[in-house]
Formats: sequence, structure tokens, C-alpha cells
Amino acid sequence: MHFDLDQRTASLSVGEFADFTLGPRDALGGPAGLWRAQLGTHWHNQLRDHAASDHPGARFEVPVTGKIFHRGWTLTLTGRIDQILPDAAAGGEVAGDKGQVARNETRDGDAHASAVPRAATLREIKTVTRALPADESELRADYPAYFVQIAAYVELLRRPADEATADSGDAHLSRPSTPRASSSSLRGELHFVEVASGLAQTVPLAPADDNRFRAQLERVTEFLDLRHRARERLRHLRFRPPFPTLRPGQETTQADLAAALAAHPIVFFEAPTGFGKTGALLHLALGQLRAGRFDRVLYLTSKATGQLQVMRTLRDMTESSPPFNAECETPSATSAPAGDAVSAGAVAPHSAIRNPQSAFPPAPVTAWLVRPKREHCIHHTYHCTRDACPYLSELETRWARSGLARFYLLENEPRDLAALRAAGREASICPYEITRAALPFNDLWIGDYNYVFSPAHNRVFLDQPTFDPARTLLLIDEAHNLPSRVADVYSHALDADTAAAVSAWLHRTRAPAALANAWDHLSHYLSRLPRADSLSLADEDDARHLLETLAPLITGTPLDTEQIPADIAEHLWQIPALADELARIDLPRLWWSPRHAALVITCLDPAPVIGPALRQFGAVILASATLSPADVFAETCGLLEEGGLRKTDCEIVQKAPHPADIASHPSVASAPSVPLPFPSPSASAAGAAAPNIQNRLGSLTKRDTKKLFAQLTTGAKLLHAAETRHALAPCHVRAATPWRDRAYDIAIDLRADTTYQQRARHAPLTAAAIAALCAASPSAPVAIFFPSYAYAEHIKTALDSANSAFRTPHSAFLQPRLPDLAAQNAWLENALADHPGGALFLVLGSSFAEGIDLLGGRITHAMVVGPALPEVNPVQRARLAEHTRVLGREAAARRVYQIPGIQKVNQALGRLVRAPGQRVRALLHCRRFAEPGYHELLAPDYQTTRHLATDDDLAAWLHTESES
Repeated sequence: MHFDLDQRTASLSVGEFADFTLGPRDALGGPAGLWRAQLGTHWHNQLRDHAASDHPGARFEVPVTGKIFHRGWTLTLTGRIDQILPDAAAGGEVAGDKGQVARNETRDGDAHASAVPRAATLREIKTVTRALPADESELRADYPAYFVQIAAYVELLRRPADEATADSGDAHLSRPSTPRASSSSLRGELHFVEVASGLAQTVPLAPADDNRFRAQLERVTEFLDLRHRARERLRHLRFRPPFPTLRPGQETTQADLAAALAAHPIVFFEAPTGFGKTGALLHLALGQLRAGRFDRVLYLTSKATGQLQVMRTLRDMTESSPPFNAECETPSATSAPAGDAVSAGAVAPHSAIRNPQSAFPPAPVTAWLVRPKREHCIHHTYHCTRDACPYLSELETRWARSGLARFYLLENEPRDLAALRAAGREASICPYEITRAALPFNDLWIGDYNYVFSPAHNRVFLDQPTFDPARTLLLIDEAHNLPSRVADVYSHALDADTAAAVSAWLHRTRAPAALANAWDHLSHYLSRLPRADSLSLADEDDARHLLETLAPLITGTPLDTEQIPADIAEHLWQIPALADELARIDLPRLWWSPRHAALVITCLDPAPVIGPALRQFGAVILASATLSPADVFAETCGLLEEGGLRKTDCEIVQKAPHPADIASHPSVASAPSVPLPFPSPSASAAGAAAPNIQNRLGSLTKRDTKKLFAQLTTGAKLLHAAETRHALAPCHVRAATPWRDRAYDIAIDLRADTTYQQRARHAPLTAAAIAALCAASPSAPVAIFFPSYAYAEHIKTALDSANSAFRTPHSAFLQPRLPDLAAQNAWLENALADHPGGALFLVLGSSFAEGIDLLGGRITHAMVVGPALPEVNPVQRARLAEHTRVLGREAAARRVYQIPGIQKVNQALGRLVRAPGQRVRALLHCRRFAEPGYHELLAPDYQTTRHLATDDDLAAWLHTESES
């Protein structure tokens, strides 16, 4: 559905109109319904042949467009009628206005123009799985949308324009693009076909079906009224600034971000941990919503703690108590009493929808946190099919009497996960369906990256009737994790044990022989697969062939979804999804076998899917503490071509966009094309048969000269193209943080070599350095960051050894392997409080180093034991080879190993200083930190010229007062 709230217009297909509902809907959905669709196509073709034989003048797949006016809204409906069958007793056709004819498809695909017969039957064919024949009342109850659909077609073609009433409460129609017949000459009918047997039953339209059509009009316009009211509410949006008092550097953040967003569709926002990125982003987003630039905001972050933090910050900025003061963000000088403001996350009451003239008190934004479907589940088994889960069956019927619409129609309704689960149990409706139904009525959606970048999950957002990416502001927090997360989405694993379990189930349930045999072939292939860092081309081709063979058999077989165990169903339907992805999306992939009888398909570079996903949005802000080097990050996100950066005085980094972006940009699409007068070098090289331009310059004909002259352009057009490229280039905004100046006292220990080959030899030196740091920090623990858990254990053993000369008074405490974040926080809190002078061994890249914010201001000394370079494994070697092919060996090694390794170091050090007044002394314990290739990747706050070459240098540094 596409709508214009200012013009009060909406356009949608007839099918979308008939299916529209404000709550969840009963639908087959998923891969299990594909075989029904294929059989449905078969029966459609059979019935078309019969109709053409019985009715020589029959028309098929006739396109129709018409307008309906209802309650002040203009709805434009478009669709295709399956069949128009002329009445044998009435001859001739209704002559339409010139050009007002339908375009009808013939069997061979050609189109011809034709008018609607004077007397005819409009027929829609619907395939169903239930047994036929059935009582008509049961069919109307089970398939109400089908009757609304055929009633809409009849209504569009039946009523002449001059019979339309002017009453704003009644529906009336304008002339459609297909000529009408008289009001009594057209009839409608549904032709039901039992999909398994082909048995058919015809049900003619009845007066009650027209009432269904009118009720659907009410439902659609009610929804549009809700959206119109939401837009008006946003214009009166009121919120607090995110910070009671601004830190140095925060004063210009909003202006810098707003200016960048006004000039560029994609902005990189880099600010250190503790700066307040969440508050800054929400402040900007709410202002953009109120200004009307966007209809909705998506806030994505990869961690549950980050999502909860967004909700807490939003609540603090928008809650109505305590009262708003004079410094609140408000759209006008006149403010309403605090009691008139709607509470956070609330929508105006349903009773106020029909009063467009009512005053809008200053109100906050409405927001919904979307947690994973599994967390919503209240069934004893997580198996999301309506045949297997009782909470998914008869959703529409249950929803109508459940009262669950209160979650988006009433204010102050709790919408946390516990409230959703409790309401779902009470109404016997899946809580995730409550979330789906509520999303269209909320202005801010908060969730994981998957809801935009994963094909298996993004339909939750993309299928919402109000979702328009071009009118959406996308905010991505912790964006440095985005490429790796998306790469994981497009990576897959199969193994012989799982395949054997599925094979056994197929044979046990007597599945069709073709499917069972094809799956046996896949299982046999996996069982014989040896360990390999990379499959041979022949083995990869065999795997692709097996997947391509299996996929249509799985989707084309009518399996009993109610009887399929959840784990078997998951593995079974993985195959069609994987085969479809391999066929549609061209990504660099590594096909390898990490162990015997296992196949892993790893995405090496997700840039080709990240870039298009980002470009569909009206604007995007990618925020993180570690986005630098910005040009590399932009390339890993598929936003830029290879090339250099350009910096401006305001520290905004820009780079030329991809040519496809320029071509698709509105300002370029509407402008005259500006072709190059000569082929580019790459284009010339690609076509060996193309004549050499230089050899032709002396013998241009008059025609050649005219062609070349026509391709020349004016300076104004070239300037316009350059300005467009500039506008489309991503912007890099760095937050100003003067309070971090000299907050870090960094030294590089040149004595140590922590490379994998040398770290054991230097272990005593590492232990001695840790002991020295602990001695210098008697009142607080020392944070020691290691590249790996194994390395930390090795050094801890050395420190704890009874014969160690470097044993610290309070020993070392290695981070435990705790998956629960609350337990991790509790352990770290206890360690900080109970072990002053001890050493906390933390692993770079873990939650303790990147996801917990307890160290700032409580740690005065820290040590990083070498860069956290990724492990050398088949995947990393494949990535290195892929980038070497484009960048060269040195640049590829920097991209694959050095940048990720130093990024983890920057993340860990950034959490040690989170507020003004905090200071820390950190030792970078490896001579590699002094090498230019590593040193320049450190954040500016951590770059230093202080090098420690001897034990005396370390002692002198530890006992020297930090610079003020």
C-alpha cells in the first residue's frame, strides 16, 4: 500500500485490499505452501482452457483500475480478473470512451484491447485445501477475503460514475480504466477448486458479500485515519534533550549530524564509548520525525543490552513525569500541561480517531522493541507452523474477540515481553503476532540487524503495510559489527549426521520416492566428504547440483507440516532457502569442510548485499566508536568503489559513490544523460574487437563528428553531475571530545614480541610487566587484555606458579566463560570491588572487553598484550586471497588481519575512559604497536611516541606522574 496523507489518497492492489487487516491474518505462508501454489497454477490453466472452449468471447487476466471515494479518502485499486465470461443470451459490447479499454492477455502472451461485454460474469478461481463441495456459509466464513476481492471487481466495473453519491460517508467510484457495464448486467462468482483432487464448486456473490466489501472499506480507511492522526501527532512531538548538561563537544553534535544528514543520504557517526551516541541519535531522529522528513525510524543494534538502552533513553526523553520544563524540545512556544501529554510508547485512543479537528497535545513518539520470535514463543515446542502450533491457528477469528488491539490503540498499555506473553496465553494467540500487528502503528522500531539484512527475518519489517524505506531513517548502532554479522547471515553449514536423521524420517513416513532418493544422495555426498580447507571445483559443482535438485522437490511435495518434527522441518526447509540464495545472490564464498562429513559455505565479503540494503532507505546513520579507517569500512559495506578519501575542514570524510547510486538518484534520473565522449580504458580493454580510438582520430567522418559533438556537454551539466556525486557520497562525522585530551597515558613496550611464534619465549617478560603494573595500582585492579583465552590462561599459569618470581599479592583472575550478560556483570563488579591490586584477565573482542561499561573510572592501569589479530584459518586465508586479487598482498593483509585486530584494541581502551575527569595509564605490550602499519590504525588518543626499551624505562614510566 502506498499512501499520501496530505492528499488523503492511497493506492493498492485489489488482492491487498481484500486481504488487509489491522491484526494478524490466517495464511499458509512459508515454503510449505509452495506446492499448493504450483498445483493452483495447474488448475488455473485447466479451467482457462475449459472456459475458452465453452465461451468463445471469454477474456482472461483482464487488468482493471478504478477509484473509490470513502470517508474523505481516495483509494485507487488495481488488479487482474481471472475470467470475464460473456452472457450467451446478450450480444455486443459496451462501447467505452476512447482509450478506456482493458488490456487482455491471450494464451500466447500477446495483448489486445477489448471492452467488457454488456452482460457477463466475473469469475475468480481460488484453490483450497479443504474438501469440496462444502456449505456456502462455511466457505464465506473460511475465505472472507476471496468474496471481498470478487465483490471489489464487480463494484469497480458495475456502477456508473454519475450514480455515485456525494455523501462523504458512502463509497462512490470514478470511472475505471476498463469500461463499465450497466449496474444489473455484471455478476460475480467464486470458482473454488480442491487443490488435491480438482473437484470444483461455484459460489455466486450474494448481497451479504457487498456488506463485506463495505466493511473492508471501513477497515482500510480506519487504518489510514490512524496513520493520519499519527502524522499529526508527530508534528506536535515533544521531548527532552538526552543530556541534562552537555559535556564539552556535545554542543555541536546535533548541528553537525543534521547538516551532514541534510546533504548526504548516508552518514558515518564516530564517537567514543560513553559519549552518548544513543541519546544523540534519538534526539536527531525525533527532530527529523517532527519536521516531517521521515515517517518512521528504525534503530538497529546487535546486542539486547543496546536495544534495552535505547528504550530506556527514549523513555527518559519522552515520559510525561516529571513535567516538561522550558528547555524541553517542543514544536511551539505554547506548551500543554504535563498531564495532557501521552506517555511513552502510547498511541492516541481509538475513540479520538474520527475527530480530525481535535487539538493535538504535545505527545511523545510511539516505539516498539522487536525481540526474536523464539523469545515470544509460549508453546511447549518452538515450531512455527499453523498446523503444529495451536497459537497460530484461526488467528483472524481469535483476534477479533481477543481485545489485543489495545496494544496499539490504548495509551499506557505495557508492551514488554512478559506482558505480550501473558496476553498471548490469555487469548491463545502467538505473542509474536501481537508484535507484527502493532508495528504499523509505531513510529520507532527497535531491533536486531536481521530485521533488515536477513532474508529469513526481514519480512517482519518489509511486509508491513505502512513501511516505505524511502520515507524511513535507518540508525545502525555498533555498526563496526555489521559486515561480520551479515556475513554470518549468508553463511551456511550442513553435516552428514543431520542429513541422515532427515533421511530416516523421510523413509519412515513414506515420503515420495523422488524426494527421499534425492535426499539420500545429499546425505551420501556429505558422509564421504573429507576434511578440506577448500573444496575442489568438482566437489563444489556436485554440491550445487544436489541442492538444485532437492529444492524443487521439497517445495513441490505436499508434506504434512503438523507431523514434521521441529528440528527436521528446520533442516528440510534450509535447502530451498539456500538453493534460492545461491541462485540469486552472487557473493564470494568459500566452500570447505572443517571436519570429515561436514560442508560449510562461508560468505567472504557481504558488501554486495549490504550496500543495496542501505541504499533503499531515505537516510542512514551508521554509528560506532571504531569506524576508522572510514574508507575501508565504507568499502566493506558496499558503499564505495576503491579509491582515496577527501577531507574537508569540518572533518567530514567523503568519497565518490558507486556509479549505480548516481544513475538511480532522482536528481540524475531526471537530468539529461552525460555520456563520455570516448570509452573508458576498462571498456576499451573489455572489447577486443573495438577499433582503436587513437587510430580513428585522423579519419573521422561527418557522422562520427556529429555523434561525438552530441555527446559533449556543458559546464553546468558537468557541475550538476559532480554535485550529485558529492551529495551521494557517505559522510564521516567525528564527535568532538576535548575532555579526552591527555586522559590516556600510553606507552609501547618494545621489549616484547607477542606473535604466536614468540609469545611463549616472552611469557616471563609479560608476567613481569603485569606484576609491575599491579604494584603500581594498589587500590584498584589492573585490566589485562589478551588476544585469546588460551594466551590468557598460559600467562595466568605463569603468574600463579609457586616458583614464579613475579607472583602478585592478589594473583590474577581470568574472565569466566559466562554466556549470560547479567552473570558477566556480576563477576566483573565483584572482581573490581574485592581484588584491588590484582589483575583482571580479559579477552579482546569478548563481552567483557566490548560489551560491559563498568571499567570506566574504576581502572587506573591497563595493559594490552599484543594486537588481537584474527586466527589464521581457511576462512581468513580465503578472504586474504579474495582481497589480494583486488588490492594486492600488503593492502589485503591490512584489511583482513591488521584492521580487525587493532579495532578490538581500540574498543577495549575506549571503555576505560567514559566521562570527563577519568584517566588511565595503558601499556601496549608488543613491539608491533610501534610499527607504522599498526600504529596508524590506533585511535588518535592512543597513538604515542613513548617507547619503552628496557626494564628501567618501564619503571620510570610507571612512577612518573601523568601529564596534567
